[in-house]
Amino acid sequence: MNLMLMGLPGAGKGTQAEKIVDKYHIIHVSTGDMFREAMANKTAVGLKAKAFMDQGELVPDEVTNQIVQERLAQDDISQSGYMLDGFPRNLAQAKALDEINAQLNKKLDAVINIDVDPKLLVERLSGRFICRNCGATYHKLYNPPKVEGTCDRCGGHEFYQREDDQPQTVKNRLDVNIKMNTPLIDYYQNAGILKQVDGAQEIDQVFAQIDLFLRKIN
Repeated sequence: MNLMLMGLPGAGKGTQAEKIVDKYHIIHVSTGDMFREAMANKTAVGLKAKAFMDQGELVPDEVTNQIVQERLAQDDISQSGYMLDGFPRNLAQAKALDEINAQLNKKLDAVINIDVDPKLLVERLSGRFICRNCGATYHKLYNPPKVEGTCDRCGGHEFYQREDDQPQTVKNRLDVNIKMNTPLIDYYQNAGILKQVDGAQEIDQVFAQIDLFLRKIN
């Protein structure tokens, strides 16, 4: 079984990926892991990617696609199947993945998109705040201090929010991801393999919905 996992930041993709791996023993393949492995092994394409990264440049699609092909051809994936995370990121990469699968005699069985209203994601992602005195981290919805305005750890009363956790910064980040994901969602919808999952539910409910899809194709 070969899958692709999609979802905006804060949608719970990492949590669900762990649950899928635990139940189906599929290989979780993230873009970062692929790059690190290729560079650590000093493969020809890994060295190409490193040259771009060392210059602070984006790795071109052509090199990224070669790294993906190299990884998907390995024996562990041939035996267990894969779950892609972070690739493809655009239509050109999606079409390249189709070609890679064809060359390796594989196919993408399903694309799972964990769908959550961006307004809820802003709430989730911008709720974090930190004790200025000791660095303890809290969340206004999911992990507030036991006594409002007082740090559980040190009793301090001064808190702050990181720049990248502030609502407008979070919204901008989500907007970028929505713009990037929408063409991919349309592409896989047209291919008939997109599965939309309601990510606003409790974690176990989200997984139950994913599991229902996977049992049908496994």
